[in-house]
Amino acid sequence: MTKASRHYVLAAGGTGGHLIPAFALATELERRGHHVALITDERGAQIPGKPDFLTAHVLPAGRFGKNPLHWYKGLSAVLEGRRMALRLFETFEPSAVIGFGGYPAFPALAAATSAQIPALVHEQNAVLGRVNRLLAGRVQAIATAYPDVARLKAKHAGKVHLVGNPVRKEVLVLRDEEFPAFTEDSLLKVLVTGGSQGASVLSEVVPDGLAMLPPALRQRLQVTQQCRPEDIDRVRERYRTHDIPAELATYFEDMAARLADAHLFIGRAGASTIAELTAVGRPAILIPLPIATDDHQAANTRELTRAGGARMIRQANFTGKELAKQIQVLAQKPQTLATAAHAAWNCGRPRAVEDLADLVESFGGDVLMDVIRVGGEARAAAGKEALAKERAE
Repeated sequence: MTKASRHYVLAAGGTGGHLIPAFALATELERRGHHVALITDERGAQIPGKPDFLTAHVLPAGRFGKNPLHWYKGLSAVLEGRRMALRLFETFEPSAVIGFGGYPAFPALAAATSAQIPALVHEQNAVLGRVNRLLAGRVQAIATAYPDVARLKAKHAGKVHLVGNPVRKEVLVLRDEEFPAFTEDSLLKVLVTGGSQGASVLSEVVPDGLAMLPPALRQRLQVTQQCRPEDIDRVRERYRTHDIPAELATYFEDMAARLADAHLFIGRAGASTIAELTAVGRPAILIPLPIATDDHQAANTRELTRAGGARMIRQANFTGKELAKQIQVLAQKPQTLATAAHAAWNCGRPRAVEDLADLVESFGGDVLMDVIRVGGEARAAAGKEALAKERAE
C-alpha cells in the first residue's frame, strides 16, 4: 500500500548543528514521497549541504538578551516571523512542523501551535535548548539524541522519543567496517578537529602534548589536524620541531575518510561530532567548549565516557601533560583502543533519521505511533492518551 504524500515544514537555527539533522530528515522524508520546506534565517539559508529540492524560507527571528532595551526589537521580529509562517502554512498546508532548535525555529513553531498544526521538536544535545524548553509544553513530541536530557521537565516525559542524531550517509556507511588494525608496531593515527573553523586551544596544546609521549609511542604517530588559518603555520612549525609527521589544513573535504582511518579522535564535543564518533565507533579525547550554552558539550560526553568510549578533559585542565597521560592510557596496549572503539560503536544510533522520520510521519494520520519511547509501555500509553486528548480539544 502506497503511503499518502504529505507536506512538512522544518524549522532550524542558522548553524550546522541545527541544520545538519534537518537536512538529513528532509532527505529521508523526500525519499518517502513527501514535500518538505525549510524555515531558517539568512545565515542558515547559506549553510552548505542543503538538498537541492529543499526550499528555504527566510524569516526574522528575534533574540532576547540580558538588556531589556533589546526585548522590544526581539519581540517585534518574533511576531513578524510568526505572521510570515502563518501565511506559508495557509498555502503549504503542512501535516506537522518540526523544530530543530535555535531562535529562527521559534516563530514557526509558535505559529504552528496557534494554528493547531501538530508540532514536535528535535533536541540534538544532552541539555534541552532554550527554544525547545520554551515550547516543550506546547508541542506533541520531543525527540532526543540521548537517554538523559537535562532541563527536561518530568511532566513532559510522556512526550519523549529517543531517536538519536542523524548523521551524514558517507559516515553511516562506515559503521560496518572494522576498526583499523592497531598493533604494538603499527602507526597510531590521530585525527584532531575543533569544529568548522578548528579550535585555537587544540593548536596550542596538542602538538606539545603529543611530543610528551614516550619515544616508542611518539615515533609511531601520524597526525591529521584541522586548524584555523591564522594558526596553521605556527602549528606546522611545532610539529616539525617535534619531528612528528602531521598533515594540516583549514578544511578537509574527505573528513569521513579521515575518520574511518583514525585510531583516536581529539576535539570538541558538539552533538554532530559525538553522533559521528558513535556511528563509526572511534575512541576519543573530548574537550568541551567551555562557553557552550548550559555547558551542553560537557553533557554530550556523559553517555560516551560512561560507556568507556571516550575521555573528557575540561579546557581549564587541558594541558600537554594531561593530554599525553590520557593518550597513554588509551594507546599503551593495542586492545585498549579496540575496546574503547567498540564501546563508542555501541553508543551509536544508526537508525536515527529513519526513527525520526517514522515519528514525523505519524502526524496527520493515525494516533501517534510509538517509535522509540523512553520509560516503557506505561509511559508510552500515557503519552498516546495525552496526545489523543490534545487532538480532541
